[in-house]
Amino acid sequence: MRILAQDTGAVIVDYQEKLLSVVSDAQTVVAKSKILLSGLGILGIPMVVSEQYPKGLGPTIAELADLIDNFTPIEKLTFSCCGTEPLMDAIKRMKRKNIIVCGVEAHVCVLQTVIDLASMGYVPIWVHDCVGSRNPLDKELALWRAQQAGAIVTSAEAILFELTREAGTDTFRAISKLVK
Repeated sequence: MRILAQDTGAVIVDYQEKLLSVVSDAQTVVAKSKILLSGLGILGIPMVVSEQYPKGLGPTIAELADLIDNFTPIEKLTFSCCGTEPLMDAIKRMKRKNIIVCGVEAHVCVLQTVIDLASMGYVPIWVHDCVGSRNPLDKELALWRAQQAGAIVTSAEAILFELTREAGTDTFRAISKLVK
């Protein structure tokens, strides 16, 4: 199945200070996520942002929040973004069947969101280099579980070029600059 930009939205899960401070290889996760979010912005992909209990875990880190137009995070207490009505309403308003999912922690909020999206008929797209967990094994096990639930697994660069579709355009040149 080809993933087309006009059919695709994104859920950006809990890139918060206190969560990222304990994520394994967080610098790489954030660096790849910056590429992904910048590219999604260039491509005009709508994004919904969650924050897990921001009073205790802090806000979305500024270096990612600044990349999202009209940044308006939605607070949640449920692990799955689909378990919080305002988040689910925002996902539905995107009117997109493919949902890119990235964030932390892979084995908790990201995984439960992916499982719920798949069970609701969406096509979740797990961007593996843009998710993280404290323990690398938890991230790998979450990946397997997400695949069992029906997620498509990809990388930031791969999904951006798939959404771009062709070379020789201004969009292609902008995406190419991001990944180099």
